[in-house]
Amino acid sequence: MQNLNIVLVEPQIPQNTGNISRTCAVTGARLHLVRPLGFEVSDKHLKRAGLDYWDKLDITYYDSLADFFEKNKDGHFFYFTTKGLNVHSDAEYPDNAYLVFGREDKGLPEELLHENPESCVRIPMRNELRSLNLSNSVAIAVYEVLRQWDYPDLSREGKLTKYQW
Repeated sequence: MQNLNIVLVEPQIPQNTGNISRTCAVTGARLHLVRPLGFEVSDKHLKRAGLDYWDKLDITYYDSLADFFEKNKDGHFFYFTTKGLNVHSDAEYPDNAYLVFGREDKGLPEELLHENPESCVRIPMRNELRSLNLSNSVAIAVYEVLRQWDYPDLSREGKLTKYQW
């Protein structure tokens, strides 16, 4: 089984993190939350967005970005940013990929991006608009990686409840 990791650096909006946690739960991706968070983990908006999937998460908390990197030295990091020079779907994502996203209002630290230009990826969008919603960006990224990996351990077909195909 391949390991996919979603990293949220200082997320501020509980509903986004809740939606992302649900995406992680249904795809088997691990969630990494880097403090400080803009909400309490017990926040009702966070839990509501994740619904009953919260207990299905593999989640780890870190006190800082330095703490995160210290504990995950063996990862392959991809920094999702509107400032990226590379298109997200052109990147090849190996096992143990870490998709790293910044806070909703500031993104990732520019020093980190400057030090890792080849690992900075962008989801294409119109120039005159600022950015996609964080939870939408994570979903796009996760499913691109899973598409490249041929959707390991995921169900590929659904069932009707009243009828048969």
